[in-house]
Amino acid sequence: MPLIDPDRLAAARRWTFRFLAAAILLPALGLAGWTWLALKFSYASGGRSGFVQKISKKGWICKTWEGELAMANLPGAMPQIFEFTVRDEAVANAITKTMGKRVALQYEQHRGIPFACFGDTEYFITGVTPEGK
Repeated sequence: MPLIDPDRLAAARRWTFRFLAAAILLPALGLAGWTWLALKFSYASGGRSGFVQKISKKGWICKTWEGELAMANLPGAMPQIFEFTVRDEAVANAITKTMGKRVALQYEQHRGIPFACFGDTEYFITGVTPEGK
């Protein structure tokens, strides 16, 4: 008579495997679902106008376009800096072409994105319109 029942040992191994698989898969699926929701639905949308003073493609693995818009309400006043992220290459190219000119940027705010791989900020530019001449 064996000391350990082979059927009970096999059942324990199956239970352990299922527990470990659930302990790994459930948080991963939850995080993936949260990321999808944060990217799919925007918290706010709007526009900002000013002068794009910086835009560059950054990142070690996940490259995103990151930029700064200088918004000055009064001539001679210190500008407020609006930091933004661009995920669309065509929009980034349009912003690059308007450097040095006054522009209006349309954005969507996505709060709660868990990874910096999707961008350094929560403001994602969706469009750009040159202002003035």
